[in-house]
Amino acid sequence: MTWTVAPEPVDGPVAALLRRDYYDEVASRYWGRPATAAEIDEGLRDDGAERLASPTGEFLVGRYEGRPASCAGLRLVDEAMAELTRVYVRPAFRSSGGGGLLLAGAENAARAYGVRRIRLDTRADLVEARGLYAKHGYREVPAFNRGPYAEHWFAKEL
Repeated sequence: MTWTVAPEPVDGPVAALLRRDYYDEVASRYWGRPATAAEIDEGLRDDGAERLASPTGEFLVGRYEGRPASCAGLRLVDEAMAELTRVYVRPAFRSSGGGGLLLAGAENAARAYGVRRIRLDTRADLVEARGLYAKHGYREVPAFNRGPYAEHWFAKEL
């Protein structure tokens, strides 16, 4: 079985579908109940996704056997730093190696921009994500923001 990871337009239909799935999962886990369509729409409104396109970033889509299965956003902070955001692997495709390939794709995109360090924040309940980051060389670092959902901060030198 084959995974591919490539940039896609953040405003395209595949990105829209994956971003909805991502927000549905993180919101539902946060609230401890299924998120409503209206809540998902509200979360996606003005979420800064436009910065996940050149020249300020990139949106990557992972496909498993050609089917959209994962995504990640890369947002440039400055000439040496980028943030990883909206990292998501659909549940049916977890533990199949796609998460690591997605991170590698984001790291390669960051290098192409000349970035030397990637950072991210995440929540405590996103245990799978924290495990993925640690497995691929991301280390916990002191807090670099005060986001309302930021509970763990990671960084990796490229």
